[in-house]
Amino acid sequence: MSASSDFDAARIALGNRLRTLRRQKGITARALAATCGWHESKISRIENGKALPSNQDITKWGEACGASAEVDELVAMAQNIELLYVEWRHLERSGLRRAHDQARPLWSATQRFKSYSQCLLPGILQTEAYTRAVLEGIRRRRSVPDDLEETMWARMERQKILKDGSRRFSLVLEEAALHYQLGDRALMIEQLSRIITVSAYSNVSIGIIPRSVPRTEMWPVEDFWLFDDREASVETVSALLTLKQRSEVALYQDAFTRLHKLARHGSDAFPLIMGAFPSE
Repeated sequence: MSASSDFDAARIALGNRLRTLRRQKGITARALAATCGWHESKISRIENGKALPSNQDITKWGEACGASAEVDELVAMAQNIELLYVEWRHLERSGLRRAHDQARPLWSATQRFKSYSQCLLPGILQTEAYTRAVLEGIRRRRSVPDDLEETMWARMERQKILKDGSRRFSLVLEEAALHYQLGDRALMIEQLSRIITVSAYSNVSIGIIPRSVPRTEMWPVEDFWLFDDREASVETVSALLTLKQRSEVALYQDAFTRLHKLARHGSDAFPLIMGAFPSE
């Protein structure tokens, strides 16, 4: 998925919310346009995600639909789309280190971390070799400047936060993430051993969701982090999405709770980790 298609999807989601408000009040697009003093085509463009409404547009829309109480949330949603949706290629235009450094203040200020990983192990758990393989893959795919060594050591430095007993980490992984081969047998053995080591830390909880667990109510989603349950960071193919809007963060809180319940923890997770060790 391209950066532009991700942005379009976010606009479509907002347009759907506004369309729902209009329809719930039984107001036609023509009537809404007349009330707001717009051409009817503007309603269509907004509802279909072809145009991002201004704060004033959203305010008028909410008032016309008798939904003024929802205006602030919708305005915040639009601002998230416009301001907080940061393209990877913009963030990484000077190399991968910039993306890492931008998140440093947030990590320093957070006491309770929650993370979900579908395919790759989270950076906080990665060994040097695993991190090198991940960063090299990103660098090649995105054709960003080569600052791999610098970025890798910055990531290794961040892992020291795990030794801070005042902070709490709850990490949920899909079992599949343990099996994806990012290197040779020695690399994977070292990486899986690292997970076992960190799982023994008193301030770290690692849950593994078995591949065999029923997923009718909660299926795998995109990788994300929650910082003190007040901000979410979501990784897509083309962008890092930062969410601060309360209703959106709540969705990821709920997703994490559901995923956490599916996972095996402590000694119950150990067989899943051991089962991922590559055979001779």
